[in-house]
Amino acid sequence: MNLKVRLALMNFLEFAVWGAYLTCMGNYLGSAGLGLQISWFYAIQGIVSIFMPTLMGIVADKYIQPQRLLGICHLFAGAFMIACWYMGMSAGFGNELPNKSLFIALYTLSVAFYMPTLALSNTTAFTILKNHGYDTVKDFPPIRVFGTVGFIATMWFVNCATLDNGSFMFTLAQDAHKFQYTYMQFFVSGAISFLLFLYCMTLPQCKLEKKPSSTLSETLGLNAFKLFKSKKMALFFIFSALLGMSLQVTNGYAGPFITSFKGSVDPIIASSFAANNATMLTSLSQISEALCILLIPFFLKRFGIKGVMLISMFAWVFRFGFFGVGNPAMPGVLFFILSCIVYGVAFDFFNVSGGIFVDKECDPSIKASAQGLFMLMTNGLGATIGTLAAGEIVNHFCSWQNGFLLGDWKSCWFIFAGFALVVGVTFALVYHPKKENVKA
Repeated sequence: MNLKVRLALMNFLEFAVWGAYLTCMGNYLGSAGLGLQISWFYAIQGIVSIFMPTLMGIVADKYIQPQRLLGICHLFAGAFMIACWYMGMSAGFGNELPNKSLFIALYTLSVAFYMPTLALSNTTAFTILKNHGYDTVKDFPPIRVFGTVGFIATMWFVNCATLDNGSFMFTLAQDAHKFQYTYMQFFVSGAISFLLFLYCMTLPQCKLEKKPSSTLSETLGLNAFKLFKSKKMALFFIFSALLGMSLQVTNGYAGPFITSFKGSVDPIIASSFAANNATMLTSLSQISEALCILLIPFFLKRFGIKGVMLISMFAWVFRFGFFGVGNPAMPGVLFFILSCIVYGVAFDFFNVSGGIFVDKECDPSIKASAQGLFMLMTNGLGATIGTLAAGEIVNHFCSWQNGFLLGDWKSCWFIFAGFALVVGVTFALVYHPKKENVKA
């Protein structure tokens, strides 16, 4: 099989695991008695990202080839996710979980092993491409597109799949047994993780670079933190954390927000396609993401990392703002669609471009550790603080009523948009990268 095709399949499965539950988990948590803890479930992803990607990056740089470690992490992530599914199945459809603490613990262990794979999959792809003479800036984005395709595929699957009294079917109509509202989304995620574990064992080798260690930091694999000695890289990582505060907000709350319109007193809004298919509607964000990835090589070469990050920051302003003014009925649903379109720019021009930028700026001996550091700042510190803050804001303005998260959503979205605007303006004023060589 063609090398690029193999890496594209790896990316497809990598993000299919996440797409099965990331944008619809909030709907299930509400029915399972964990509605007030939605922000914590997304913050957990950030908390484990503070240390797990960096730790696994050190292991991948020094002890285990990244493609093998990628598979091992998915084996454990899948096992704990299947355990979450089993707990939900034992409780039954629409019932609260009897042991919420155990469910949270199992979920935490699953994401603790999954989050490092986001960086490990990048490291694996970059290493294999370089080993075979490819240009990562030109050849990686088309491969990464298939990760987004995988994310979309499982989003659509859980949006339409139902399991009612043992009968499996697909539907776009309103159905309380859709996977997007139930524990079945965790089963889909776990099963794909097992499949990716097996597939990773077939990927080409990424041989470790042996290098004598002369200091304790080198021995422990902490060299990536020396990137902070460069003002350019230090500011890049700081603003990566600030921008990362926006990453999980819509993943956590877009689903419950759109679904909340099912509780509207207006029958047209309550029965609208958007209100009853929130996961499918938000998948437009990932379709936009897939298309925007292909624009990254041009924009990076034309505008540089500062220009690309600025575009991303102001795209987040529109992402949140459009949610604030929209609704599921015409013409309000057009604002939801616009929000999904700008998401592709908001996410890709930061997350994917940032990964490429870090890979270009660091020494090959710390490539995995540096990707882990990028994950620590974005999906770790940034996402944790941002998600918990967003949870406090949403819980202040909204509350769970009859299974729906109802309240003053408009104020929530405008607060989020205002934060992104402040970060963007500040970044434009203080970040002035100069041409410099960053050495660890």
